[in-house]
Amino acid sequence: MDLQSIKNRFGIIGNAPALNHALNIATQVANTDLSVLINGESGVGKEVFSQIIHALSARKHNPFIAVNCGAIPEGTIDSELFGHEKGSFTGALDSRKGYFETVNGGTIFLDEIGEMPLGTQARLLRVLEAGEYIRVGSSKVQKTDVRVIAATNKELIEFTQTGRFREDLYYRLNTVPIRVPSLRDRKEDIPLLFRKFSADFADKYKAPPVQLDEEAKNVLINYTWPGNVRELKNIAEQISVLSQNKNINAAQLRGFLPEHNYSRLPVLSGGAGVVSQTEFANEREILYKLFFDMKKDVNELKKMFFDLLQNPNIAGNHHAPVFADELKEYSSNNGNTLPAVASQSVILHHGNTDDIHHHEDVEESLSIMDKEKELIIKALKKHKGKRKDASLDLGISERTLYRKLKEYDIEE
Repeated sequence: MDLQSIKNRFGIIGNAPALNHALNIATQVANTDLSVLINGESGVGKEVFSQIIHALSARKHNPFIAVNCGAIPEGTIDSELFGHEKGSFTGALDSRKGYFETVNGGTIFLDEIGEMPLGTQARLLRVLEAGEYIRVGSSKVQKTDVRVIAATNKELIEFTQTGRFREDLYYRLNTVPIRVPSLRDRKEDIPLLFRKFSADFADKYKAPPVQLDEEAKNVLINYTWPGNVRELKNIAEQISVLSQNKNINAAQLRGFLPEHNYSRLPVLSGGAGVVSQTEFANEREILYKLFFDMKKDVNELKKMFFDLLQNPNIAGNHHAPVFADELKEYSSNNGNTLPAVASQSVILHHGNTDDIHHHEDVEESLSIMDKEKELIIKALKKHKGKRKDASLDLGISERTLYRKLKEYDIEE
């Protein structure tokens, strides 16, 4: 069966290469009995992939069941999966079959496998290795022939390193890994999905479908979609219900998107651009660079004072009397240890020795926004307004630089 037929059968929209690659793996592994581990963020449609594998396998006429391991309390998950005997625990009034018994010959989909307790993991490993399990409260070994497909939105390999997940179980489940791409990694599919969800809603409630203009489509594509396809469907239905105007522009669309999901630097405000994880890391490097530059300036200022302390004459005859008294005071009170500099003392003189002692404290701005703006302006001047060269020098993408120019209202 070709990919398009599979997409039509299971309602999958999109042609992103990462999506097609995941579907190809699912179809190739379907005819085997190998264990499959599906990785992907919440809302990307991991369960659909498990249904595809079951439907294309030799077990397709046998039962299929999906179990959310995170939704079953730790005290009852063993009973749910493997069954229990009457009287095995408080409330066990009758014997009960578990999923591995009722789905014998079929497929069991274990969603959120990373939430499974360690004791249950040991029991599951026994099922995968020998096809055997024991009911809770029993000593009789039972046989089962069940294919296991697991899914997680966590990095299980990291869980194995912290002892939260059994390493032997991880490698037993991860025989064939499938990574379902997040929505932000298949941006070309976002308009198609939105149109499908809004059209389905319109057909169901006999209403005109929502239409997006080009600017609104760009906003839709550049949103981060932390909830993935599930969130996109919810947004499409919200707009279909609440919007009086069915022709949606960018401003109207932004009203339906949660503002807190627009990525930006933690201490900065303003700006509506969306930043990827890579760009955020680059902006963080700018902050580090700013901090180091500020520290360098402070250290140079300290060195200047220390040099004047050792040899006040280097400042010249006019400035020596001004600094000498202050430096002597610092020396006597602090043992030649200079204080941290929070502001710069700027000496104002007009060629008249009477004005030498007149000085003014000018407070230096410590705002990261101001420093970032200053650094961007310097980079643009250095490269004569060439954004590409300036962005490379700053260590950020050209798109991020363009957004910062708009955010800080910097004229090129």
